[in-house]
Amino acid sequence: MNSVHDSMSRQGLVRPQEGRFLGGVCAGLARRFGLDPWLTRLLFVLVLLAIPGSQILVYPILWILMPAEKPAYVSAYPPAV
Repeated sequence: MNSVHDSMSRQGLVRPQEGRFLGGVCAGLARRFGLDPWLTRLLFVLVLLAIPGSQILVYPILWILMPAEKPAYVSAYPPAV
């Protein structure tokens, strides 16, 4: 499972810490492809209406496979010189 997470991270497919609505799958896809997250969510719902059922399986699978974005830690201490 770590190799799948590593592969998706290298491709830029991560669920962001901010801007999530449910699991962050649409926000992560939007960031990866340079789209607005709300446009991605709207497209997801439209495809769900056009092809019922398939997205109900795809979303949870992507939620599991896409790793969460690692938080950027800011050190409280200045670097040692």
